Parts: sequence; structure tokens; C-alpha cells
Amino acid sequence: MKVRTQFRAGSDFKIDEDYAGKRLLGAATKSANKKLTHAQCKALDREETVALAAQIAECQSMLYAQHQKKVLLVLQGMDTSGKDGTVKAIFSNINPMGIRAVAFKGPTDIELAHDYLWRVHQHVPVKGEIAIFNRSHYEDVLITRVQNMIDKAECQRRYAHIRDFERMLSETGTVILKVFLHISKDEQRSRLQERLDDPDRQWKFDPNDIAQRKKWDDYQRAYETAIRETDTDHAPWYVVPANSKTQRNLIIASLLLETLQSMKLHYPEPDAKLSSFKVV
Repeated sequence: MKVRTQFRAGSDFKIDEDYAGKRLLGAATKSANKKLTHAQCKALDREETVALAAQIAECQSMLYAQHQKKVLLVLQGMDTSGKDGTVKAIFSNINPMGIRAVAFKGPTDIELAHDYLWRVHQHVPVKGEIAIFNRSHYEDVLITRVQNMIDKAECQRRYAHIRDFERMLSETGTVILKVFLHISKDEQRSRLQERLDDPDRQWKFDPNDIAQRKKWDDYQRAYETAIRETDTDHAPWYVVPANSKTQRNLIIASLLLETLQSMKLHYPEPDAKLSSFKVV
């Protein structure tokens, strides 16, 4: 089964808390590795992710050289689900000339003065580029809905806007893949506590995370609905179990590489006129 088929959300998607802890790829799923310890399986998954990242880098080099198509990877998930960690694990060794990561925080006054998609549109990938959105336009149908900043009717309008926006991007050469990093409530608690307990990581702790955590069930329903409403063949959603960081990274690297390979990338054909040219 293709990885993209295995992790595709689909229009009937429902959030399953137990799914967050599943191990569906990698060493632990191979019969030959059943006797390995949990730590050994994680080490093998890291090695495989590094190998996949090297293949992604080669595909990115061809994408950049062709300078025709574009790739947009959207990472969404609850606080501590690993959006930053995913970017670091998969893209840290890729040529920065053809890749760009954008982290969407709370909108500025200027951004609020425009329509909600304005700040997102200016960051979509250019030809030859992979853009990674750490959070995205989906915040405008997630936090806004949970916090009652918009009503149900406005939320439905925004789903339609997003479908049209992503269709336009697809029709103009952007290959889109959207990933929901699915962690459990217990795992989030552990990660938040780790931040509090580690002096070198305490800077990452945001008290607002605790306030948002109290609305966990509301956010799960908002994600479930948003994914169902906006999962399309040209902009598919993939649901990645993210309680395990190594499993998360391996799955996302596999999804991205499979997507890039399906694009049939190659380096531009050499110019025959240059074959006999000598530099003096």
C-alpha cells in the first residue's frame, strides 16, 4: 500500500485518540525486527528517516533546477505535536536556496485589516521551491471557531474559501500535502510538563497552552470538521500518529518523498550547443 493511501484522512475522517500512539511504519512493524527493543526500533527509524531526507534533498535539487512546479507542506496540530521538530528532522540538511519554512503566529494589525487569506497567500511557494507552513490558514477555522470569533455560517464560508484557494494553487502548479500531527491529550500533558521541568526548554512554555488545553475536546471537533470539509484529491489531508517523534518524522518523510517521486522530477536536459564549449 502506498504511504499516501495508508495515511489519507478522507471525507469521513474521525479523530481516534488511540490512533495517536500507533506505530504504522518502520522497524516495529517488520516481522524480522519483532525481537528488537523499543529503543532499537526508534534508532532504526531515525536511520531510515535520515536516508529518506537525503532522497528528499535530491528531489528538491531537481525541483529547484526545473523551476516549474512548487510544493506546499502544511503542518497542523495541537501545541507540542511536533511541527518544529518535524522541520528540523527532515529539512535541516537540505539546500536552503529551494526551501522555506513559515511559522504563522497571531495576526498583526495590518494582517487583520485584510482578508484572512491575505497573509497566507504571500508566503505560498514560488517555482522550484518547497514551502513548509508551521500552522497555516487553517488557524482561521480552528482557533477562531473554538474561541467563538466566528459563527458556524462564517466557518462554512471559510471552508469554501479555503477549498477555492487551494484549488487555485493546485491549478497554477502547486502540489499540496496537508498533515495533521495527531497526539493524545496525555502525551501533550507530558510534553508540556517536560518543558516546565527543563530550564533549557522552559522558554518554549506558553501559559496560553494551558488555557487552550482546557478546550481540548472543542479543538478535536474543530480539526475533525475542518479536515473532512477540506480534504480533496488536489489538496489531501494526511493524519500522522505523533506520540512517537521518530514515528512522526518517518511517516512525514515517507509521505513527502512519495509525493515528490510522483512528480517525475528530473534535471533539465543539457544544452547541445554547450557540449563542445571550452572555458579558457
